[in-house]
Amino acid sequence: MSTTLLIDDIGELTTHDESLAPETGGRLRDAAVIVEGDRIAWVGPAADAPAADERFDAAGRALLPGWVDSHTHMVFGGDRTAEFEARMAGQSYAAGGINVTVQATRAASDAQLGANLERLVSEARRGGTTTLETKTGYGLDVENEVRSARIAAEHADAVTFLGAHLVPAGADPAEYLDLVCGPMLDAVAPLVSAVDVFCETGAFDGAASARVLEAAAAKGLATRVHGNQLEHGPGARLAVEHGALSVDHLAFLDDADVEALAGSWSGGRRGTVATVLPACDLSTRMPLAPARRLVDSGAVVAIASNCNPGTSYTNSMNFCVATAVLQMRLTVQEAVRAATLGGAIALGMHEDGWTSPSGKVHGAVGVIRPGACADLQLLDAPSVTHLAYRPGMPLTAAVWRGGKRVV
Repeated sequence: MSTTLLIDDIGELTTHDESLAPETGGRLRDAAVIVEGDRIAWVGPAADAPAADERFDAAGRALLPGWVDSHTHMVFGGDRTAEFEARMAGQSYAAGGINVTVQATRAASDAQLGANLERLVSEARRGGTTTLETKTGYGLDVENEVRSARIAAEHADAVTFLGAHLVPAGADPAEYLDLVCGPMLDAVAPLVSAVDVFCETGAFDGAASARVLEAAAAKGLATRVHGNQLEHGPGARLAVEHGALSVDHLAFLDDADVEALAGSWSGGRRGTVATVLPACDLSTRMPLAPARRLVDSGAVVAIASNCNPGTSYTNSMNFCVATAVLQMRLTVQEAVRAATLGGAIALGMHEDGWTSPSGKVHGAVGVIRPGACADLQLLDAPSVTHLAYRPGMPLTAAVWRGGKRVV
C-alpha cells in the first residue's frame, strides 16, 4: 500500500475543480490535500482532513498545480546571443535564424544535446514546472530528427515532431516537404505523440502546412500549428479546420480567427487551444497576442514558455504568468489557469489515462482533484496573486511531481 502524505495549513488552494468550490472557481482557503502514491487522494478543508502517514505544513502559503509548459524547443545545440543582441539593437525577427541552430544541433553529440536538455528541464522543475512538452525541429533531416525525438523522449512528458520548422538551407522546398511528409514522418512517428508545422512567411504556406497536418492525421498522430506569429496568415483557421490540439503564437488575429477558435469548442466538442507565448512576444519585440480578447470570446487559452535559443530563451512560467497579467491584461486566476489546466488541455493531458513517452499511464495534470496526478507547487507567498504582484521574485518554495518532492 502506498504511503500517504497530508499537506495541510494551505492558505490558498487553487484546484481548477469547480465542483469543490463553485463560487470561487475551485479556490479553497484553509485547505488540505492528501497524496497517495502518484495521485491526489483527497482535497478539502484542513479541519476535515483524514489522517495520513506523513505531514507537510504549508504554513499558510499558496498551493497550486505544477505548471504545464505545452510549447518548448529544448533539444538544440549552440545559442543565438548575437541574433538577440542585434534584435535588441533594432533588427527585426525573421524565421531564417533557425538555420543557425540547425547547424549547431547537427554538430552536437548525443551527450551534449542530452545534457543541455537535462539542464533546461532541471531549471524548469525548480521554477514549478511539472509537465513539459518539447519539439524536434533543429535536425531537419531524417537522422537528426529521429535523434532529437529519442533524446527528447528521455526527459520530456510529450514529444512533438517539427520537421516542418523551416526548409533547411540549400534544400528544394518541394523535395523537403515530400521528405517531411514521407520518410521523415515514418521514421519519427514511433517516438512522438504529435506533429507541428510552422505556418508562416519564410517557413511553410497554408497549402504546405495542410499537407503536413493531413500526413500526421493519416499516421494517427495529434497535430499542432505555429501560426499568426509574424503577420496575419492562415495558421489559426487551418488549425481549427484540421482539429489541431492547439495553435500557438497568435500575435496577429482577425475577428474571424478569434470566432473560429472560440467556436471550435461549441456543442461540447473538443476544440483547438489558443496558446500564447508572452516571453517570445517580448523577446522578438512583436505585438503581444490578444489573450484578453481570446478569453473574452470563450476560447480555451494556454500560456507556455516557448523556451528556445533564438526567440525565447527562458523556461520561467512564473515570468510568463506575470507578463500575461501585467501586459496581456489577464486576471491572475485566468493566467494561472492558462499555465496549468490550459496547457494540459493543449497536450491532451487534462483527463485521467494519458500515456507518457515511457509508456506509463498517468492521472490528469493541471488540476488538483481526487484521481489527478499529484503534480503540485507551493509558493513562498499566501496567494497566487503574488506571481504578478511581485514579478521576477523566486516564489517557488516546493514542488512535487507524481507525488515525489523534487524541489
